Amino acid sequence: MSSKLMAVLTGIMVLVFYSGAAVSSKYNFPEPQSTIAQQIYDQHIMALWICLAIFVVVFGVMGYSILKHRKSVGHKAANFHHSTMVEVIWTAIPVLILIGMAWPATKTVIAMKDTSESDITIKATGYQWMWGYDYLQGEGEGISFYSQLATTQDEIRNQAPKGENYLLEVDNRVVVPVGKKIRILMTANDVLHAWWVPALGVKQDAIPGFIRDSWFTADNPGVYRGQCAELCGKEHGFMPIVVEVVEQEKYSQWVAEKQKASAAIVNTALAETAEDQSSKN
Repeated sequence: MSSKLMAVLTGIMVLVFYSGAAVSSKYNFPEPQSTIAQQIYDQHIMALWICLAIFVVVFGVMGYSILKHRKSVGHKAANFHHSTMVEVIWTAIPVLILIGMAWPATKTVIAMKDTSESDITIKATGYQWMWGYDYLQGEGEGISFYSQLATTQDEIRNQAPKGENYLLEVDNRVVVPVGKKIRILMTANDVLHAWWVPALGVKQDAIPGFIRDSWFTADNPGVYRGQCAELCGKEHGFMPIVVEVVEQEKYSQWVAEKQKASAAIVNTALAETAEDQSSKN
């Protein structure tokens, strides 16, 4: 085997190795946990491979041309203006590549906007700097709570060891059942926020005075973390999102506990109001 062929094969193997390492790297997208997230991930990887192929072809031709047609080996510069055929080819190929990438991307975008026939509807409201959640439709209807950063100030100020989920844990998680279509309505109370959970394929701006929506269906139980993805003020980095996906039975139990706690709070408030009125009388 010639040394040139060996060099080419070695270069290809190095590129494949590093490309594979990049695909499985912690700097890549998290493992997708919904249909939309899987489609986003697949198209992301496809785009990377296309970019790699273009890089290899373009710079390979450039390198070959520079080495094989240099002046020191006796080549003289050609004297020509243009080639219509070449111009047609290098215009048509990028157009075909873009169409090939745009077709599946368009199908995914259309699917992302189809929030019809959801099993549960949850409104997420962005505040400076926390999230408020209201279960509007489906099992759990009527549940409302705020979700704030659970990381302690001692951890943030480096006065205590940082936990495993530093700046990514909250006091109240969004709990949903596995396999159900969850519609998320996004809005904001003050400034622009964005509700982003990459493993579930959801990223949508929350705009004051507007309602925007997205959806997901989680494939597997687990805890999936996200963050506000719109610069919203000095504590923008301190309003994480945590979605806990559980089995249906566990979800029903969580709903019952939440509704019981809410009823207890309402009863306590009513009792205190009655006491105040009786004391005034």
